[in-house]
Amino acid sequence: MEGIRAVLVDVDGVLTVSWKALPGAVRAMEQLRAAGLAVALVTNNTSRTRAVIASRLAGLGFPVGAEDVLTAPAATAAYLREHFPGARCLLLNSGDVRDDLAGVTLVDEGDAEVVVLGGAGSEFGYEALNRVFRQLRGGARLVAMHRNLYWRTDTGLDLDTGAFLEGLEKAARTEAEVTGKPAPAFFASALAHLGVEASEALMVGDDVESDVLAAQRSGITGVLVKTGKYLPETHCDASGTPDHVLDSFADLPALLGAG
Repeated sequence: MEGIRAVLVDVDGVLTVSWKALPGAVRAMEQLRAAGLAVALVTNNTSRTRAVIASRLAGLGFPVGAEDVLTAPAATAAYLREHFPGARCLLLNSGDVRDDLAGVTLVDEGDAEVVVLGGAGSEFGYEALNRVFRQLRGGARLVAMHRNLYWRTDTGLDLDTGAFLEGLEKAARTEAEVTGKPAPAFFASALAHLGVEASEALMVGDDVESDVLAAQRSGITGVLVKTGKYLPETHCDASGTPDHVLDSFADLPALLGAG
Protein backbone atom coordinates (compact mmCIF):
# COMPACT_ATOMS: atom_id res chain seq x y z
CA MET A 1 0.00 0.00 0.00
CA GLU A 2 2.97 2.34 -0.36
CA GLY A 3 2.27 5.48 -2.34
CA ILE A 4 -1.31 5.97 -1.14
CA ARG A 5 -1.79 9.65 -0.27
CA ALA A 6 -5.58 9.97 -0.28
CA VAL A 7 -8.65 8.01 0.73
CA LEU A 8 -12.09 8.33 -0.85
CA VAL A 9 -14.80 7.12 1.50
CA ASP A 10 -18.48 6.37 1.00
CA VAL A 11 -20.69 7.49 3.89
CA ASP A 12 -23.88 5.43 4.12
CA GLY A 13 -23.03 1.87 5.09
CA VAL A 14 -19.32 2.59 5.56
CA LEU A 15 -19.13 5.28 8.25
CA THR A 16 -22.76 5.22 9.36
CA VAL A 17 -26.06 3.38 9.10
CA SER A 18 -29.16 5.54 9.60
CA TRP A 19 -26.80 8.28 10.84
CA LYS A 20 -25.38 6.16 13.63
CA ALA A 21 -21.61 5.72 13.53
CA LEU A 22 -20.47 2.18 12.86
CA PRO A 23 -18.16 0.64 15.49
CA GLY A 24 -14.60 1.93 15.22
CA ALA A 25 -15.35 4.28 12.31
CA VAL A 26 -14.67 7.55 14.13
CA ARG A 27 -11.38 6.25 15.52
CA ALA A 28 -10.33 4.99 12.09
CA MET A 29 -11.00 8.41 10.53
CA GLU A 30 -8.94 10.06 13.27
CA GLN A 31 -6.07 7.66 12.53
CA LEU A 32 -6.17 8.47 8.80
CA ARG A 33 -6.06 12.19 9.58
CA ALA A 34 -3.19 11.70 12.04
CA ALA A 35 -1.25 9.80 9.37
CA GLY A 36 -1.49 12.81 7.07
CA LEU A 37 -3.76 11.16 4.49
CA ALA A 38 -6.10 13.37 2.51
CA VAL A 39 -9.75 12.34 2.83
CA ALA A 40 -12.79 12.97 0.65
CA LEU A 41 -16.26 11.69 1.45
CA VAL A 42 -17.77 10.71 -1.89
CA THR A 43 -21.42 9.91 -1.45
CA ASN A 44 -24.49 9.25 -3.57
CA ASN A 45 -26.60 10.57 -0.70
CA THR A 46 -29.27 12.72 -2.30
CA SER A 47 -31.39 13.62 0.71
CA ARG A 48 -29.03 16.11 2.37
CA THR A 49 -26.70 18.88 1.29
CA ARG A 50 -22.93 18.79 1.73
CA ALA A 51 -23.18 21.14 4.70
CA VAL A 52 -25.83 19.07 6.45
CA ILE A 53 -23.94 15.80 5.87
CA ALA A 54 -20.75 17.31 7.28
CA SER A 55 -22.61 18.71 10.28
CA ARG A 56 -24.24 15.35 11.06
CA LEU A 57 -20.92 13.51 10.80
CA ALA A 58 -19.09 16.09 12.89
CA GLY A 59 -21.81 15.71 15.51
CA LEU A 60 -20.97 12.00 15.68
CA GLY A 61 -17.31 12.83 16.24
CA PHE A 62 -15.91 12.46 12.73
CA PRO A 63 -13.16 15.03 11.98
CA VAL A 64 -14.70 16.31 8.74
CA GLY A 65 -16.04 19.56 7.31
CA ALA A 66 -18.26 20.53 4.38
CA GLU A 67 -15.15 20.97 2.21
CA ASP A 68 -14.47 17.23 2.60
CA VAL A 69 -17.86 16.16 1.22
CA LEU A 70 -18.50 15.53 -2.48
CA THR A 71 -22.10 14.63 -3.26
CA ALA A 72 -24.00 13.34 -6.27
CA PRO A 73 -26.31 16.42 -6.25
CA ALA A 74 -23.31 18.78 -6.44
CA ALA A 75 -21.85 16.72 -9.28
CA THR A 76 -25.24 16.78 -11.00
CA ALA A 77 -25.43 20.55 -10.76
CA ALA A 78 -22.00 20.88 -12.38
CA TYR A 79 -23.04 18.48 -15.15
CA LEU A 80 -26.29 20.34 -15.84
CA ARG A 81 -24.59 23.74 -15.87
CA GLU A 82 -22.09 22.46 -18.43
CA HIS A 83 -24.28 20.36 -20.69
CA PHE A 84 -27.75 21.91 -20.28
CA PRO A 85 -27.20 25.57 -19.31
CA GLY A 86 -30.48 27.30 -18.51
CA ALA A 87 -32.56 24.18 -19.20
CA ARG A 88 -35.89 23.69 -17.43
CA CYS A 89 -35.30 20.75 -15.07
CA LEU A 90 -37.89 18.62 -13.33
CA LEU A 91 -36.45 17.14 -10.13
CA LEU A 92 -37.80 13.98 -8.51
CA ASN A 93 -35.94 13.38 -5.26
CA SER A 94 -36.47 12.42 -1.64
CA GLY A 95 -35.08 15.23 0.48
CA ASP A 96 -34.19 18.86 -0.15
CA VAL A 97 -30.83 19.35 -1.88
CA ARG A 98 -31.64 22.56 -3.71
CA ASP A 99 -28.75 24.36 -2.02
CA ASP A 100 -26.38 21.97 -3.83
CA LEU A 101 -28.09 22.62 -7.18
CA ALA A 102 -26.94 26.20 -7.64
CA GLY A 103 -27.30 27.48 -11.19
CA VAL A 104 -29.93 24.89 -12.13
CA THR A 105 -33.41 26.00 -13.21
CA LEU A 106 -35.92 23.79 -11.39
CA VAL A 107 -39.57 23.77 -12.47
CA ASP A 108 -42.63 22.28 -10.82
CA GLU A 109 -45.10 22.83 -13.65
CA GLY A 110 -45.17 22.69 -17.43
CA ASP A 111 -42.84 20.86 -19.76
CA ALA A 112 -39.26 20.15 -18.77
CA GLU A 113 -36.21 19.84 -20.98
CA VAL A 114 -34.39 17.59 -18.50
CA VAL A 115 -35.73 15.17 -15.91
CA VAL A 116 -33.40 14.75 -12.91
CA LEU A 117 -33.79 11.75 -10.64
CA GLY A 118 -32.27 11.85 -7.17
CA GLY A 119 -32.74 9.36 -4.35
CA ALA A 120 -35.93 7.34 -4.01
CA GLY A 121 -38.45 7.63 -1.21
CA SER A 122 -42.16 8.10 -0.73
CA GLU A 123 -42.05 10.79 -3.44
CA PHE A 124 -41.56 8.03 -6.05
CA GLY A 125 -45.26 7.21 -6.30
CA TYR A 126 -47.22 6.30 -9.43
CA GLU A 127 -48.33 9.85 -10.23
CA ALA A 128 -44.79 11.25 -9.99
CA LEU A 129 -43.21 8.41 -11.97
CA ASN A 130 -45.89 8.62 -14.64
CA ARG A 131 -45.29 12.36 -14.99
CA VAL A 132 -41.57 11.64 -15.45
CA PHE A 133 -42.41 8.97 -18.03
CA ARG A 134 -44.58 11.38 -20.03
CA GLN A 135 -41.91 14.09 -19.94
CA LEU A 136 -39.37 11.61 -21.26
CA ARG A 137 -41.74 10.47 -23.99
CA GLY A 138 -42.15 14.13 -24.89
CA GLY A 139 -38.43 14.50 -25.53
CA ALA A 140 -36.94 15.46 -22.17
CA ARG A 141 -33.45 14.17 -21.42
CA LEU A 142 -32.89 11.92 -18.41
CA VAL A 143 -30.17 12.59 -15.81
CA ALA A 144 -29.83 10.37 -12.72
CA MET A 145 -27.72 11.17 -9.70
CA HIS A 146 -27.06 7.44 -9.31
CA ARG A 147 -28.58 4.06 -10.12
CA ASN A 148 -28.21 2.30 -6.77
CA LEU A 149 -30.79 -0.46 -6.37
CA TYR A 150 -31.02 -0.28 -2.58
CA TRP A 151 -29.38 1.06 0.55
CA ARG A 152 -29.08 -0.01 4.19
CA THR A 153 -31.08 1.45 7.07
CA ASP A 154 -31.25 0.30 10.68
CA THR A 155 -34.46 -1.57 9.81
CA GLY A 156 -33.07 -3.35 6.73
CA LEU A 157 -32.58 -2.72 3.01
CA ASP A 158 -34.72 -0.08 1.28
CA LEU A 159 -35.32 0.29 -2.46
CA ASP A 160 -33.47 3.11 -4.17
CA THR A 161 -33.60 4.90 -7.51
CA GLY A 162 -32.08 2.15 -9.64
CA ALA A 163 -35.10 -0.04 -8.98
CA PHE A 164 -37.25 2.52 -10.82
CA LEU A 165 -34.71 3.94 -13.26
CA GLU A 166 -34.32 0.84 -15.40
CA GLY A 167 -38.08 0.60 -15.89
CA LEU A 168 -38.31 4.25 -16.92
CA GLU A 169 -35.44 3.81 -19.38
CA LYS A 170 -37.10 0.81 -21.01
CA ALA A 171 -40.59 2.32 -21.04
CA ALA A 172 -39.44 5.66 -22.47
CA ARG A 173 -36.78 4.10 -24.70
CA THR A 174 -34.06 6.33 -23.39
CA GLU A 175 -30.86 6.01 -21.38
CA ALA A 176 -29.96 8.05 -18.33
CA GLU A 177 -26.78 10.05 -17.93
CA VAL A 178 -25.49 9.12 -14.45
CA THR A 179 -23.57 11.84 -12.62
CA GLY A 180 -22.73 10.27 -9.24
CA LYS A 181 -20.96 6.98 -8.61
CA PRO A 182 -20.17 4.92 -10.69
CA ALA A 183 -19.60 7.70 -13.26
CA PRO A 184 -15.87 8.11 -14.03
CA ALA A 185 -16.29 11.90 -13.95
CA PHE A 186 -17.37 11.73 -10.32
CA PHE A 187 -14.17 9.94 -9.32
CA ALA A 188 -12.11 12.28 -11.48
CA SER A 189 -13.57 15.31 -9.70
CA ALA A 190 -12.73 13.74 -6.33
CA LEU A 191 -9.13 13.16 -7.38
CA ALA A 192 -8.87 16.73 -8.69
CA HIS A 193 -10.34 18.03 -5.43
CA LEU A 194 -7.63 16.22 -3.45
CA GLY A 195 -4.84 16.98 -5.93
CA VAL A 196 -3.73 13.36 -6.35
CA GLU A 197 -3.39 10.85 -9.16
CA ALA A 198 -5.57 7.75 -9.33
CA SER A 199 -2.61 5.54 -8.41
CA GLU A 200 -2.22 7.53 -5.18
CA ALA A 201 -5.82 7.05 -4.05
CA LEU A 202 -7.92 4.36 -2.45
CA MET A 203 -11.73 4.06 -2.47
CA VAL A 204 -13.64 2.44 0.40
CA GLY A 205 -17.25 1.41 -0.15
CA ASP A 206 -19.99 -1.12 0.65
CA ASP A 207 -21.28 -1.28 -2.94
CA VAL A 208 -19.02 -3.61 -4.89
CA GLU A 209 -20.07 -2.29 -8.29
CA SER A 210 -20.72 1.45 -7.88
CA ASP A 211 -18.08 2.14 -5.23
CA VAL A 212 -15.27 -0.36 -5.58
CA LEU A 213 -15.12 -1.78 -9.10
CA ALA A 214 -16.05 1.58 -10.64
CA ALA A 215 -13.15 3.18 -8.77
CA GLN A 216 -10.80 0.41 -9.90
CA ARG A 217 -11.78 1.04 -13.52
CA SER A 218 -10.57 4.61 -12.94
CA GLY A 219 -7.22 3.35 -11.67
CA ILE A 220 -8.03 3.79 -7.98
CA THR A 221 -7.33 1.00 -5.49
CA GLY A 222 -10.64 -0.47 -4.34
CA VAL A 223 -11.56 -1.65 -0.84
CA LEU A 224 -14.88 -3.41 -0.21
CA VAL A 225 -16.20 -3.43 3.37
CA LYS A 226 -18.64 -6.01 4.69
CA THR A 227 -20.98 -3.47 6.27
CA GLY A 228 -23.98 -1.47 5.06
CA LYS A 229 -25.54 -2.90 1.91
CA TYR A 230 -22.86 -5.57 1.51
CA LEU A 231 -24.31 -8.97 0.63
CA PRO A 232 -22.24 -12.11 0.03
CA GLU A 233 -24.25 -12.94 -3.10
CA THR A 234 -23.61 -9.56 -4.74
CA HIS A 235 -19.93 -9.91 -3.90
CA CYS A 236 -19.79 -13.36 -5.50
CA ASP A 237 -21.77 -12.28 -8.57
CA ALA A 238 -19.84 -9.03 -9.09
CA SER A 239 -18.37 -8.14 -12.47
CA GLY A 240 -14.85 -8.08 -11.04
CA THR A 241 -12.71 -8.67 -7.98
CA PRO A 242 -12.07 -5.98 -5.34
CA ASP A 243 -8.42 -5.22 -4.66
CA HIS A 244 -9.06 -5.64 -0.92
CA VAL A 245 -11.95 -6.82 1.27
CA LEU A 246 -12.23 -5.75 4.92
CA ASP A 247 -14.77 -6.50 7.63
CA SER A 248 -15.28 -2.78 8.21
CA PHE A 249 -13.85 0.71 7.84
CA ALA A 250 -12.30 0.26 11.29
CA ASP A 251 -9.80 -2.13 9.70
CA LEU A 252 -8.56 0.38 7.11
CA PRO A 253 -5.79 2.06 9.16
CA ALA A 254 -4.10 -1.30 9.68
CA LEU A 255 -4.23 -2.00 5.93
CA LEU A 256 -2.60 1.36 5.25
CA GLY A 257 -0.10 1.10 8.09
CA ALA A 258 -1.76 4.08 9.74
CA GLY A 259 -2.91 2.29 12.88
